[in-house]
Amino acid sequence: MFLEQPPYNNRRRGWIEVICGSMFSGKTEELIRRLKRARIAKLGVEIFKPEIDKRFSREKVVSHDANELHSTPVKNANEIRTLVSKMDVAVVGIDEAQFFGDELVSVCNDLAASGLRVVVAGLDMDYLGKPFGPVPGLLASAEYVTKVHAICIRCGALANHSHRIADGEELVLLGEKTHYEPLCRDCFNAQ
Repeated sequence: MFLEQPPYNNRRRGWIEVICGSMFSGKTEELIRRLKRARIAKLGVEIFKPEIDKRFSREKVVSHDANELHSTPVKNANEIRTLVSKMDVAVVGIDEAQFFGDELVSVCNDLAASGLRVVVAGLDMDYLGKPFGPVPGLLASAEYVTKVHAICIRCGALANHSHRIADGEELVLLGEKTHYEPLCRDCFNAQ
C-alpha cells in the first residue's frame, strides 16, 4: 500500500514556542537555556537575531547574566527562511523578535509546518505599553507561550512593563539600564 505521508507517529512535527515579557525579565536567558538543552539532546540548532542589535555582540545572543550563544545576524525575517532551508537543523531560535517585521509570523509558521521546533523570544509590549511588532501575532499562533517577569524597580512587585527613562519618542531605542527600567502595572500607570 502506498502512503502519501508517513504514519502520524513517525512524522516530524514542528511547533512554535514564544518567550515574552518586559526588559530585564530573562527572555534571552530562557531562550539560551532551551537551545542549550536541545544541543545536549544532539539536535541541530541555529539561532538568529536582528542585525541592528549590537548591544553586547554582533554575532552572539547574550543575556543580561552574560550567558551567550553564537548566532547569525539577519536583516529581516525572510532571510531566516532562506538560511534555514540550507541547514540541517531541528530547532530554530530567534531573539529580539520585536525588531523584525510582521513577516516573522509567517516565517515561523512555515518553519513549524516544515517540522521544525521554533523558539522565539521578544518584548510583548513597547515602552508605551502597546503590543510590539510581530510578537502579538506570534503569541496567537504559538503552541506554547511563556511570559516571564522582571521585578519592579520601584515597589518590588512583578514587572511586565519596560519604562523608558531616556529621552526620545522613537519606537526603537536600543538600550540597557540607562535607558529603561522594569515597572509593575501600578507604577507604570502612575507615570
